[in-house]
Amino acid sequence: MDDTDGGTMPPTPSDLDAPAARDWPEPRERALRLWITLARCYATYARAVASKVQEYGLTTPQFGILEALYHLGPLSLGELADKMLVTGGNITYVMDRLEEQGLVYRDRSPEDRRVIQAKLTGKGRELIARVFPGHGEYIEMLSGHLSGGEQESLRVLLKKLGVAIMEGDLK
Repeated sequence: MDDTDGGTMPPTPSDLDAPAARDWPEPRERALRLWITLARCYATYARAVASKVQEYGLTTPQFGILEALYHLGPLSLGELADKMLVTGGNITYVMDRLEEQGLVYRDRSPEDRRVIQAKLTGKGRELIARVFPGHGEYIEMLSGHLSGGEQESLRVLLKKLGVAIMEGDLK
């Protein structure tokens, strides 16, 4: 088809391959770049942590549950889900795997029999007590690419952003 009959020309392959114009304002460009940077950094950090946690024979969610119970004591499955930022179904699945390994058990809360609490077994406590110091050192090493001041500034800024989104944009 040509342009003489008033029709439009089909796009050429080079038109299809051309990058789209970035015709948005600078604040949007900055926000988009921030999102991409956060996402890439988190993915890289999470891969590094998952690789380390795998050395302990655990998945990242399994390690997270053991660490939370070790440092916070018994928690309801709902509290664990909130701490881990996952659904109750995910907690149930991970708890099932940890119970199969003899690392945790479920118990009814003495205060409210409707509530199921997750608790460490002796074997679970021994494992997390043994591996957590090295895990902490690994996280410190990864974070060492920033100075102490940079780490604290980044933590404060990320918390500020997360709280603002939670309170203002997720309601």
